[in-house]
Amino acid sequence: MRALLQRVTRASVTVKGKVQNSIGKGILIFLGVEAEDTEADANWLSSKIAKMRLFPDSKGVMNDSIMDVEGEFLVISQFTLHASTKKGNRPSYYKASRPSHAEPMYEHFMEQLWMDSGLVVKSGTFGADMKVELVNDGPITIWMDSKNRE
Repeated sequence: MRALLQRVTRASVTVKGKVQNSIGKGILIFLGVEAEDTEADANWLSSKIAKMRLFPDSKGVMNDSIMDVEGEFLVISQFTLHASTKKGNRPSYYKASRPSHAEPMYEHFMEQLWMDSGLVVKSGTFGADMKVELVNDGPITIWMDSKNRE
């Protein structure tokens, strides 16, 4: 499971011309599910994200977690995080999970994130054509992969 985190001052997702969800201060998460991903991958990723210190404390040092600042999450499904660009100029998505597996994993991740943090977790529409707007704060952008836990 792969996640691209962006600390934001605000973010929103629009589907079919209508704003579906929006958040203020928080973390925008683009989430990609691989065919081999399990609930253990989602649980590890969720726990790390909930506790990650990405927000400035009173001295301006990134020592506070999203729970410390009572922020919000916006989670967007994005199979393209599993793109392979090794050959040619057209990305291959052979590692991305089929929707029948990916959607339940996406839902599980969001539920686990809520359980780990106790904070608001909003989402886009799985598999939809979405327009995502954000104001990246910092900019702070973090790449995570449950198969490569660096």
